[in-house]
Amino acid sequence: MYWTLELASYLEDAPWPATRNELIDYAERIGAPIEVIENLKELPDDDTIYESIEDVWPDYPTRDEFFYYDEEEE
Repeated sequence: MYWTLELASYLEDAPWPATRNELIDYAERIGAPIEVIENLKELPDDDTIYESIEDVWPDYPTRDEFFYYDEEEE
């Protein structure tokens, strides 16, 4: 499973909480790239309820994390 911020952005408005199959259905309906759907298909095929993108992608960067480094801010 390979996630990027761009791929994860397709799930921002997903109907959380959701099951794997609900997330796949949502991704297909919004026309998400095939990589998003393939990543979701790699999740366990059970009745696990995912509360947010952090449950799908544990390394999802939060808003508190520093994304960009600006040398002029030193």
